[in-house]
Amino acid sequence: MPKVLIISGMDFEDLELFYPLFRLKEAGFDVHIASYTKELTGKHGYKVKVDLLLKDVKPEEYIALVLPGGKGPERVRLYARDEAIKIVKHFVENNKPIAAICHGPQLLISAGALKGRTITCYAGIRDDVEAAGAKWINSEVVVDKNLVTSRVPTDTPAWFREFMKLLKK
Repeated sequence: MPKVLIISGMDFEDLELFYPLFRLKEAGFDVHIASYTKELTGKHGYKVKVDLLLKDVKPEEYIALVLPGGKGPERVRLYARDEAIKIVKHFVENNKPIAAICHGPQLLISAGALKGRTITCYAGIRDDVEAAGAKWINSEVVVDKNLVTSRVPTDTPAWFREFMKLLKK
């Protein structure tokens, strides 16, 4: 069964983590959540058990990466920056599918992965995305090769419709 990795941290946007988690499981993927702590609480109070710590992730075992938003990406950068960057770089360098929404692209910024890319994200980090060398488009979903990005929770259906298409290739 192909494995997909979700990286998140405390105060993640609940819908942006749970929608991909359940959608991927429904489609038959083995989905693992990785973080710097063993349990996470989302912005709206939902809790999720973490399958493995970032330091224990073997990215070569995974076919795709999901980066939910909320404050999770910022927390990951604060508490496990080096481990997260190493993992994200693996997916970027190997052209594996990556789905990022809202603040999720913050981890792509830290990994130096946005130069020359076209993406969307939460408008509040638009300047950061553009400073990292990406072209920002205000659209519910943007697909740039192996990278699928969206802005906010209401974009999730479009985001995952396109990501699932990428996974089927």
